Amino acid sequence: MHIGLYFGSFNPIHNGHLIIANHVTQYTDIDKVWFIVSPHNPFKEAQTLLNEYHRLHLVNIAIEDNTKFRASNIEFNMPKPSYTIDTLTYLAEKFPFERFSVILGSDSFQNIHRWKNFEMLVGRYAFVVYNRPGYVVKDTFGASVTTLDAPLLDISSTFIRKQIREKKSIKYLVPDAVDQYIAANRYYAG
Repeated sequence: MHIGLYFGSFNPIHNGHLIIANHVTQYTDIDKVWFIVSPHNPFKEAQTLLNEYHRLHLVNIAIEDNTKFRASNIEFNMPKPSYTIDTLTYLAEKFPFERFSVILGSDSFQNIHRWKNFEMLVGRYAFVVYNRPGYVVKDTFGASVTTLDAPLLDISSTFIRKQIREKKSIKYLVPDAVDQYIAANRYYAG
């Protein structure tokens, strides 16, 4: 089985993430998308993150009706911060009969040369890169790259957190069940 690994803080998960993941399953040979909830992305500030178990639960709520999606806490027991190469090495050992590809935006891919052991990463794994405005993949760094023009929403988790702090609606930005759970638990309220 071909599994696409969609790494992220998902702080919180939103409809933009889900649209991209669904598009990947429709327009590539990827069978399933695993949302890898990162406890601490080395490029982000840890103090802005909701607890990783709460973020994982929000992902599970968002994807519960899609059999092609799975939420993963694989990085929760790994050293922090999380590095993609370490996670992929672990997954390859744990699931030797699965094929893994990394799903990411062209903005992130252009910085892949800054990632830990990036030469090993691009040498061993394929990438599904969805184009973001203003970020064209010019250099594949020797990686196997499939580029997609996925439908993009101009929203971010940062914007959603700001909306919540300002007591504004996040309806239509996140799945209804996620909106309700965030409100009920007063996540991101400040």
